[in-house]
Amino acid sequence: MANFNENAERAVEQTMNQTRGAMEQYFDFVQKAFSSYPLGNTELTEKMKSFTEENIAEAQKFVQSLSQAKDLQDALRIQTEYMQKQFQAFGEQTKSLTESFTKATTGVVKNPFRNY
Repeated sequence: MANFNENAERAVEQTMNQTRGAMEQYFDFVQKAFSSYPLGNTELTEKMKSFTEENIAEAQKFVQSLSQAKDLQDALRIQTEYMQKQFQAFGEQTKSLTESFTKATTGVVKNPFRNY
């Protein structure tokens, strides 16, 4: 049983590191992409903040669920469900951010001198 616990702990740590890394890459990409445009769009900023908070909360729930796994099969099920949920959320968040970005850039193109 000790071997299972050690393996489970390593799996949790590895998954958290992968999740953290993926989230950091995603938000670095988004930040770099949007920082080059002088939008001043609070809706976009608020969405990014909200998505970050949601993703962190989901990661915390995942760790809690994984720590309660009964065996390796249960741990793998929990991990698979989490990853599926995160990929779906990533797609929805990307779509939402793209829509907000498009809306913001359309406003800038229509009135390019509004901030001057």
